[in-house]
Amino acid sequence: MLDRNIREEAPVAENIEIVRDFIALWGTRDLEAILAALAPDCVYHNMPWEPLVGHDAIRQGLAIFIGDAAEIDWRVYHSAQGVDGAVMTERLDRFLIKGKWLEFPVMGIFELRDGLITHWRDYFDSAQVQAAMATVA
Repeated sequence: MLDRNIREEAPVAENIEIVRDFIALWGTRDLEAILAALAPDCVYHNMPWEPLVGHDAIRQGLAIFIGDAAEIDWRVYHSAQGVDGAVMTERLDRFLIKGKWLEFPVMGIFELRDGLITHWRDYFDSAQVQAAMATVA
């Protein structure tokens, strides 16, 4: 018997592949291609900070990460798809900044609709990110 809070329809099988493709886009550093994978009203929330809503706000937020990095390499260690189609990823996000690789363990949750990411939440240690960024300032 299904829990009534869970949608009874089958999740979209390709959601996990869409998220994997999205993560691979980061290696291109192509901000417009990354944004194209997000719904226009997408909510992007780095959990320690305020959420960004919509392409314009997300573009400004992501430009910081992409602009400083000569290379970006996100490594997915584990991924899973929930019965509602949400995709969870355990990752190591790596950014080559001023000749030094900065690495951050991240847990990400992606919700999708019609092949686009509508909600994206990343959980990580913000103190670790700030300390690492200070080493390349």
